[in-house]
Amino acid sequence: MVTRPQVPPPAHPLRGPATFKLGVFSTNADGGLALTTVPERWRATWPDNVEAARIADEAGFDFFLPIARWAGFGGKTRAREWSFETFTWAAGIAALTSRIAVFSTVHVPLVHPIYAAKALATVDHISGGRAGLNIVCGWNPTEFAMFGTTPDERGYDRASEWIEVIERAYAADEPFDFDGAYYSLKGVVSKPASLQQPRPVTMNAAFGGPGRDFASRHCDFLFSTFTDIADGRRHLADIATRAQAAGREVGAYTVCHVVCRNTQAEAEDAYERYALRDADHEAVDNHMAGKKQFSQSHDERAYQEYRQRFAGGAGSYPLVGTPRQVADTIASIAAEGWSGAALTFLNYTDELPFFAEKVFPLLKDAGLRT
Repeated sequence: MVTRPQVPPPAHPLRGPATFKLGVFSTNADGGLALTTVPERWRATWPDNVEAARIADEAGFDFFLPIARWAGFGGKTRAREWSFETFTWAAGIAALTSRIAVFSTVHVPLVHPIYAAKALATVDHISGGRAGLNIVCGWNPTEFAMFGTTPDERGYDRASEWIEVIERAYAADEPFDFDGAYYSLKGVVSKPASLQQPRPVTMNAAFGGPGRDFASRHCDFLFSTFTDIADGRRHLADIATRAQAAGREVGAYTVCHVVCRNTQAEAEDAYERYALRDADHEAVDNHMAGKKQFSQSHDERAYQEYRQRFAGGAGSYPLVGTPRQVADTIASIAAEGWSGAALTFLNYTDELPFFAEKVFPLLKDAGLRT
């Protein structure tokens, strides 16, 4: 066997010193997470993505996280139909950045684990150990139909085998066979292994019990939504209990959409304009109906009371206001016990510089950033 010495990578950015980690989410998809018709909506061209990544990297954001979409949600904008595949996207972003963690988001039933192992290791080498893997089992039957399959009710059982194959492929010195309920594989080999050992940092977005149990056993970080900040406490307690039962520690992250302006009135008007008056209402209806029927990603109350949040940021928690108001709300989220948040914006390249200039210093003063 030919061996090649590898220098251990530096600490992954999500293991870095910031008390509360912040990332940029969904730049790879048309609109980001916003379902709106306003002319300044995010277009997600490759140059757009490169510029957003450069800004985030230089500003000190901790991670850059894509969404995995194959079909969109229709409407006037054919929302999120345009999106970049995330392994190749991550490889490109990794080559153009130097500090920020770069994730790939992967639908387990649609991507073979041997391919995923090779692609993920490639991104990890390109990035110098900054790769991450967001493991998704999927909920959208329209997208699965494109691949001639359907979502699996026992998808997390498959995901457990899937990540086991990847970890074994990285650890094995010689080819091995794998005989599971979902994968029957002969002579498995995948070199090079990832720089990070036993595999790159993993995350999973889970709201229901099976997903959280999977994340507790196999992931480093778990993403969850909440309807209001105080309501998030029960999610944190549930995540901690499941992780403890698995004998592990799992960081709990959430998702927020940001509308930060110089005045509160300016921020609220901008939010009302793009997420109410000029929302892509057909796309919002399609997105909410699909999520409600097939996904466990939100509380029932979210669908009943917070339509604007689905237009503004896929039902995530809104950070709307002045830099001080946004920073104080982030501090409140951190105080509850959340480890970090992935942030979305109406237009990333327009809004990230203002956020970094105005909000980051306030978070540093609050002890949340270094």
